[in-house]
Formats: sequence, C-alpha cells, structure tokens
Amino acid sequence: MPTSPVLMTAGGEANGMMIRDTSAGYGVPTRVLHWGMAVAILGMYWLGLWMVDLTYYSPYYQLAPDIHRSIGIILLTLLLGRFLWRIVNDKPDDSELSKMERTAARVVHWGFYPLLLSLMISGYLMSTADGRAIEVFDWFSVPAIIENKGMEKPAGAAHALLAHLTILLVIVHALAALKHQFYDRSGVLGRMWSGSSSNR
Repeated sequence: MPTSPVLMTAGGEANGMMIRDTSAGYGVPTRVLHWGMAVAILGMYWLGLWMVDLTYYSPYYQLAPDIHRSIGIILLTLLLGRFLWRIVNDKPDDSELSKMERTAARVVHWGFYPLLLSLMISGYLMSTADGRAIEVFDWFSVPAIIENKGMEKPAGAAHALLAHLTILLVIVHALAALKHQFYDRSGVLGRMWSGSSSNR
C-alpha cells in the first residue's frame, strides 16, 4: 500500500510532511531549494542582461549591481547547502526512466554544481578585482581575496558565458522534466512539486 509523504522526526514518527528525501520522493528542503534557486537564477539572468545597458545617470546604475552581487553571494551559500543536503539524502526512485535517460539526468543534475559554482566564482572575481569587498545587503561583507584590476574583464567574459550556459542547461532540464511528466507520464515533475508522484 503506497504511503503519503510524511515528516520524519528524530524518533521516526510521522508528522504530516517529509523532510528527508526518500526513494518515494523529495522532501520539503530539497523542493524549496530547487524552486527557490530556479526562480532566483532566472531572475539573476534577467537582471544581469538588463543592468549591463544602464547608463551612469540611471538611478539603478549602482543599485542593480549591488543587488545582483548580494543575491549571488546568498545563492553561493544555498548551492553549497544544496550540495551537502543531496549527498546525505537518498535519491528518489527513477527506475521508470531508461538507462540512457537516467545517465543524461545525472549528467545534467551534477553538471549544474560545477557550472553554477564557476559562474559565482567568476562573478566574485570580477566584482572584487579592484580590491573592494562585496557588501551583501548591508548585512555583512565578503572581502576581496585577490586584488588585480586586469582580472575584471576576463572574469566578466567568463561570467557572461557561464550565465548563458547555465540558462541553456536550465532549458534542457525543464524540457526533459516536462517530457517525462506529460509524455512519459512518469510523475517526475510531481515528485519535485508535491513530494510524490501524482501519476502512480
């Protein structure tokens, strides 16, 4: 008899909502991180494209990059947290996928981590090339490790390229999820949205 997602406490009692990932589906932390980071990454991409065309006299000339950098630092911490959470959790069952589909899914999934990490590091190097720290919403600052103004342009070029590659991978990931959900009827999207497959 199939079981519904539950919250497992330290003692193992059911409490209504699943925290840890299991073979049946994804827990709340994974789903919140997945959708939250997806929205943030898409928003950051749009913000990056928009702010590069701002003129010096625009009221957002300083504000937009400050917001972009601050969110980038926060996303870096969330990415590291997501990576650690993924390591210590079980993986939901994907036996309904073919061997090739499972391999492709793993390549895309694990490809996100080095790609996003490189994207964020290049943004950090570009922003701190002049030796100034990054102020994260006036909450705290992240100091510059390397001061080298000659690094700003190559780091910026790498950052732009990595941003485009990230969005390309997001599109591939989204199309694959939609294909599995609505064509294959595998319930993959349902597991990431509600925690369990709606097609089972």
